[in-house]
Amino acid sequence: MLAPMTSQEFQFLARAVKDCTGIALKEDQKSLLQSRIKRVLKEYQLSSVPALCVAIARSDGESLKWRLAECVAVQETYFFRDKSVFDCFVDQVLPALAAERQASRRLRIWCAACSTGQEPYSVSMAIEEAGALFRGWDIEILATDFSEEALLAGQRGVYNQFEVQRGLPVTHLIKYFKTVADGWEITPELREKVRFRRQNLMHNSMRHGVFDVVLCRNVLIYFDEVTKRQVLSRLVDQVTPGGYLLLGATESVLGLSDAFGPLESPCPGIYRRLTNEDREARGGFAGLPATGADRGGAQPVVAAAWR
Repeated sequence: MLAPMTSQEFQFLARAVKDCTGIALKEDQKSLLQSRIKRVLKEYQLSSVPALCVAIARSDGESLKWRLAECVAVQETYFFRDKSVFDCFVDQVLPALAAERQASRRLRIWCAACSTGQEPYSVSMAIEEAGALFRGWDIEILATDFSEEALLAGQRGVYNQFEVQRGLPVTHLIKYFKTVADGWEITPELREKVRFRRQNLMHNSMRHGVFDVVLCRNVLIYFDEVTKRQVLSRLVDQVTPGGYLLLGATESVLGLSDAFGPLESPCPGIYRRLTNEDREARGGFAGLPATGADRGGAQPVVAAAWR
């Protein structure tokens, strides 16, 4: 049985987790952290929390620090999470994009901090259900997370009975899944529409390009205010002007970023990237500095977090 970790040990490990993921653990989460590190201790054959701290502090302890962060991170997700957000995405955002992108017939969507893949597959199913609205379009769905373990699960696309019962309509289960020995597998046609890549929200992700829609949902709630502002400031240039940012139903950009505004018909957790014209129309935004995309310059060529 592990001895209870000291405050000093907690602060050291919490700092290591934050360095990797941006997650800000509070002192009252000490017992939670201790329960989560048991797997790391077993994998690395370490006998105690002090031994773990010493191993991470060594010059070759970087991979261990990342493994700690991966085990501490809660990969909580499920199909069509926050129904109100998805309903608005389907009823308002997708039709608007279909009209606005009719000339190019191209759509790029990024699911950041995608965990084990339920969110990007939900997006893909929603687009499939839109039918003729996007038939023949070039649609790219990028799914990223910092956790290799979660990404492998997403790429595999196999979910157990409990997982498919969480938020997934029975009609979608029948239409987009097939039974396999260990659960339900996403059909190859749907799985091929999602591209999984490793990416940490704490790092620059401009290499992935600019997107019409970015989903960064139920992630900011685990960050402190400084980290929230940093993440949102990095996302601004990756949402094309007039594009959309989807957060969790209880998350908001209020007081954190002036680059996004609510939809005309408000939807919980959904914001539109403001253009210069939007700023001028809204008055209070007129004095904000324009980004490269707003100034008419070239578009930059472009996980994860605790879910």
